[in-house]
Amino acid sequence: EDMRLLCVTAVEDRLQANVRATLETLRDANVRTWMLTGDKLETAWVIAQNASLVTRRQRMYQVAVRSSGDEKERRREARQALQGYPQGKFNAPCLVLDGAALSLCVSHHQQLFMEVACAAPAVICCRCTPTQKAEIVQLIRMTQPKACTAAIGDGGNDVGMIQAAHVGIGIQGREGRQAALAADFSLQQFSHLGRLVLWHGRNCYMRSATLSQFVIHRGLIISVIQAVFSSLFYFAPVALYNGVLVAGYATIFTYGPLFSLVLDEDVSEPNALKFPELYRELQKRRYLSVKTFLVWTWKAVYQGCVIMLGGIVLFEQRFVHVVGITFTALILTELLMVAVEVKRWHPLMLLAQLLTLLVYLACIVALSSPDFAGGTMAIFDLRFMLSVPFAFRVTILTAASTLPIWCGKACSHYCSPRVVSKLS
Repeated sequence: EDMRLLCVTAVEDRLQANVRATLETLRDANVRTWMLTGDKLETAWVIAQNASLVTRRQRMYQVAVRSSGDEKERRREARQALQGYPQGKFNAPCLVLDGAALSLCVSHHQQLFMEVACAAPAVICCRCTPTQKAEIVQLIRMTQPKACTAAIGDGGNDVGMIQAAHVGIGIQGREGRQAALAADFSLQQFSHLGRLVLWHGRNCYMRSATLSQFVIHRGLIISVIQAVFSSLFYFAPVALYNGVLVAGYATIFTYGPLFSLVLDEDVSEPNALKFPELYRELQKRRYLSVKTFLVWTWKAVYQGCVIMLGGIVLFEQRFVHVVGITFTALILTELLMVAVEVKRWHPLMLLAQLLTLLVYLACIVALSSPDFAGGTMAIFDLRFMLSVPFAFRVTILTAASTLPIWCGKACSHYCSPRVVSKLS
């Protein structure tokens, strides 16, 4: 009572630039956004409106319980409040919870809370402690196993949430660098999130899906060739290809073209950022699934059988000729399969294809001599491999193994074209 007020100071916490545009872009990409903050209800609601997390005319549905009283009565109030949310209605309100209500919902009404929260267009949790933020992320991961969570924060109180999510993103701000150091990705501004998700995230998913399945295909096709060769000779333990050829196939003959796929792009960066709706196609997870694995397995089995059976049954009986024909057809098949899957050629991709062919031609000459082959017998017959019959047979085998795959892919794209193809 004896104190006299001299002045009052306040610190204005402004939003960063382009936060509104970034959230709107992510909303168009079908990315759900939840706001977890330690601010009070009024401040959180104003921030949500300024950041375009909710519209100006959107209503607020608050789940609130008494901070003290009988525990069973407080649980009943939280359950009744969640059950009263108007699910499935047009222009549904934003779901807002305070710290006390959130604690009860997470502890005793997890299934009901997640059902209501996932039906709401936006969720705001105010007065959250750092522990509660991490618990919400863990609850989403536990109840929504198909969902991919990304936690974004800029302070030390967001570290638990960032580490609990699938992907942690830290923003370097005035509150320190604890969040940025604990995160998987560090950003200077929140507006960079759109490019991180829509462009880099897209490329990472597409390239990883294609590369992983190509690695499986590369190893499986040569195994099928060996299995078919062994079965034709009563499963005798005889290797079709010399160890030098197997090592070369796994490295210098296929390494360059295969890993050049990390440079592939199915859409340009301006279009990926201009049309965020393209990101919705990736959320269906059709490019890396059990179905795509079985398709690539079928491709490897089919091509391996065609190359081996065609090389032995249709063409040649001499072992050294069979090795030269089938191995050359195998290398060409892998190079053509990479070319078929490329969506946008990069100069380094063309260079990798050309260098691989030149290296293989040089190895044919070198391995035609017993001194380079490391044994008493040459691996390749250079005179035969320079002849027209050899080129004709390799062409027939390569065409038989790749043309049906290419025709099936073309028919699939014609019958069900991708959304990206409409941009061209």
